[in-house]
Amino acid sequence: MSTPAEPPAVTDGESSPAATPAPSGSRALVTWTAVLAAFVLAADQLTKWWAESALTVGGEPVPLVGELLQLRLIYNPGAALSIASGYTWILTIVVTVVVVFIVRAIGRLGSRGWAVALGMLLGGAVGNLVDRLAREPGFARGHVVDFIDYAGFFVGNVADIAVVSAAVLIAVLSLRGIGLDGKRHGNAEPAAEPDGDQSDPA
Repeated sequence: MSTPAEPPAVTDGESSPAATPAPSGSRALVTWTAVLAAFVLAADQLTKWWAESALTVGGEPVPLVGELLQLRLIYNPGAALSIASGYTWILTIVVTVVVVFIVRAIGRLGSRGWAVALGMLLGGAVGNLVDRLAREPGFARGHVVDFIDYAGFFVGNVADIAVVSAAVLIAVLSLRGIGLDGKRHGNAEPAAEPDGDQSDPA
């Protein structure tokens, strides 16, 4: 006589989809993105502090690579290349929206490349946002500290370098079809068979 089968052993809930924790890889990417952003922010603010203490507005440029790369202190009320210098508060709002978007996007990370790109972008954006919020002439109208002169074409800072580097990396990732989740969205998997063709093989 056969005995009734014993019920399956009850686990600690690890087999339940609702109890499955987020992949450790995703948490690690989020952590490293935050660490990179903090590093960029710290480097940006420390170099700006140094520039204000070592350089003077209107002073002689300090050559690093001849006239190709010099140090020259200016206070920029606008965006890159001093664009929209009369609309500092609008730029502050735009950058704030960008920062919020980046923070929300970080939660979907599944790609190391995107983690690096968003970390640099977030750190650079926050670096210049701090200037706009905390510096003269007032809240949300502050001027950004720029001190790296590129052959007289424009003057930037460490935050700008991070933002431009992030933009280049994002362009490369997009061209390769790599999304935030790390999947190549340009190579879609074959679609499922229509319902009518799903008869069981005999």
